This record gives sequence, structure tokens and C-alpha cells, in this order.
Amino acid sequence: MPPPQTDINISFFHPPVFLLIGIPGHEAAHGWISIPFSSMYTVALTGNCLILLAIRRTPSLHQPMYYFLSMLALTDVGLTLSTLPTTLGVLWFDHRLISFNACLVQMFFLHSFSVVESSVLLAMSFDRFVAISNPLRYAAILTNNVIIRIGLAIVTRAIVSLFPVPFLLKRLNFCPDKTLLSHSFCFHADVMRRACADITINILYGLYVVLSTGGIDSLLIVLSYTLILHTVLGLASPRERIRALNTCVSHILAVFVFFIPVITMSMIHRFGRHLPPIVHSLVAYVYLVVPPVLNPIIYSVKSKPIREAMLRVLRGKVWS
Repeated sequence: MPPPQTDINISFFHPPVFLLIGIPGHEAAHGWISIPFSSMYTVALTGNCLILLAIRRTPSLHQPMYYFLSMLALTDVGLTLSTLPTTLGVLWFDHRLISFNACLVQMFFLHSFSVVESSVLLAMSFDRFVAISNPLRYAAILTNNVIIRIGLAIVTRAIVSLFPVPFLLKRLNFCPDKTLLSHSFCFHADVMRRACADITINILYGLYVVLSTGGIDSLLIVLSYTLILHTVLGLASPRERIRALNTCVSHILAVFVFFIPVITMSMIHRFGRHLPPIVHSLVAYVYLVVPPVLNPIIYSVKSKPIREAMLRVLRGKVWS
């Protein structure tokens, strides 16, 4: 008599590769679409590297405000490099495969740099608050040691927040027939929905990371500018008020450029699943590509010291 058969499911599947996608429904035009993407990546890398060189080579810019701007530029370079290889690989060469582990690594760095950027924008708002509310003690409060500690705290916060994410994904059983991603890069919300398992923990932890980083940062930035506005309105003359607010314009624009796409993308991923795939794709590209492109432009246009220092770098001159 044959032994009784037992129905034991021991399958546990991690796809060897995921399949990336460019602009959904416009695959035939990827060659043309790659032109604006290549231009934006070039502007982002060139502009942010110029800011870093300009601040490094200009002693008069060795101040807290510009140190934080250096952090922002360095973060934008990292964010750009996180998506550039796979995006241009898809658009230029139709290279759409990415291994499972490489996908998790890209996802970790992509989201880590996003958290760092949010934190740097918060630090910059604190910098503006101290500069306007207590200008006489500005240099004493924001010393080099304090700025270094803030930078280390920002990086540590991003690493600690995102470190569990790849491991939470690796514990899942994925569907063999659901390896097509919705973007030309690995995004957490996109990857976890390819699993054939309960992803409640992943959803809750992703929501926790969003609220504990970008959510708190945005609220504290609003609080900072509420206090800044209260301080500015207490100044004696309208000219002093305008001068004080002018020092915040670049940062305010950078905040809008970063947080509006972040909020839009979060809302679409949670409530806009019925929208066409191209909407999800374009919003994700705006979130990841546009801020690194616009930030150098904003600061070079609105900040005369930065603009002049960048021009000197381009001319190959170093001044003191």
C-alpha cells in the first residue's frame, strides 16, 4: 500500500530578475524620450557639482547656510545617480532586466537619499530661523561641529529608517508571473505589490517611514516658517522685512519642488490605482528627476554669491 500523500507547500520564490519599464505605451519612442531625460540628468549632475565646487573653492561661502546647500547638492547628486543607470539603460538600450538583489540595493539608496533630502531641507529651515530670529548669535549657534553633527544625524536617520525595508521584502514569497515593474527603477511600493503574500507589515512600515520622516519634516518646516514670519513682522521697517524674506525665497522654492511631488506620488500610490500607468510613471519621474535639476537653477538665479562663485568655477578661477 503506497504511503499517504501530504499536500505540503514548501515553495518560496524570489524572482532572479525584475523587468523594468520606461514610459508605458510609448516604448517605440524611447529613443526620442531619452533626449530630454539625458539633458535633465546632465543638468542635475553638472549644476550640483558646480555648486559643490563653488562653495569649496570660495572661502567667503564657508558659512552655515552654504554648508547646508552643499549637503542638498550632494544629496541631489546621489539621488540622480540612483536612477540614472537603469533609466537610461531602458531608454537607450532597452536593457530592462535588473536582478532581485540589485533592485533592493537601488531601492534602498533611492529612498535613503529621499529621506536625506527631506532632512536637509528641514535643517535649512532651522538655519534660516536662527539667522533671522537671532542674527548676532548665528555663527555661535551653528558652529562647524554642530553642522557636522546635524549632517551625521541626517545620514544615520536615513540609514536606520530604511535598513529594515530590503529585509522585509526578502521575507516575502513573490509571484513568478508578476515580475514587471511600473518604472525604470525599483520603488518600494511597486516591488512589494509583486509579492504573493500578506504585505500588511510592509505597508505599515512604509507608512511609518513616510510619516516619521517626510511627514514630520514638512510639519516642522511649516512651524519654522510660521516663527520666521512672526519674527519678520516684528521688524521695524518694510525694507528690513523684505530683505529678511528674500533670504528664504530659494529655500521655500526648493521645499515646494521636493514636497509637492512627494505628496502627489504618495496620494497616487494609495488612492489612484485606477489611473493610467503613464500617470504613475510621470509623477515618479517628476519626484526623482526634477528637484535635482531645479535646485541648482533656483539657487544660481536667486543667490548672487552662488551665481558669481559658479561663474568663476566655470572660468577656471579660484578666488579668496
